[in-house]
Formats: sequence, structure tokens, C-alpha cells
Amino acid sequence: MNLSQLRYAKAVAETGSFTLAAEQCYVTQPTLSNGIAQLEQELEERLFTRTTRAVSLTPFGNHILPFINAVLDAQDTLL
Repeated sequence: MNLSQLRYAKAVAETGSFTLAAEQCYVTQPTLSNGIAQLEQELEERLFTRTTRAVSLTPFGNHILPFINAVLDAQDTLL
């Protein structure tokens, strides 16, 4: 798990889109998708439900998002 993966997850949660999140994070969509997939693999749980038209947080994603935000806020405070 790394800070980039956490930023990607936060961006997808905020935008509801992998494409928009990738633009917001200044990475390609495949880079963002791979980062999310690696994070989900490490957590052994899906963060997002994906359909061809929408992306939404799973119950686990809703549970863990505040922790992701706390880590990213702490990192901002340190800088």
C-alpha cells in the first residue's frame, strides 16, 4: 500500500469515475486502475462496485474511506 494508491481511491470515491479520477491525479486511467486493483488485493476486499456506467463504494469501501482520508490528511499535515 502506498500514498498514491490511497489518493487514487479517494479520487475515485469523490468523482465516481476512474477516468475523471485519473485526470484529477494526473495519471493514465490504466495506471489508476492498476493502483486500485493492487490496493484491493492487499486489503483482500473490493473498494468499488464497477458497472459499465457507474462506480460506487462497496460497504467495505464506505467503511475504510474515512481511514484513507485520515492518512492523506496526516500526510498533508506533515508537509
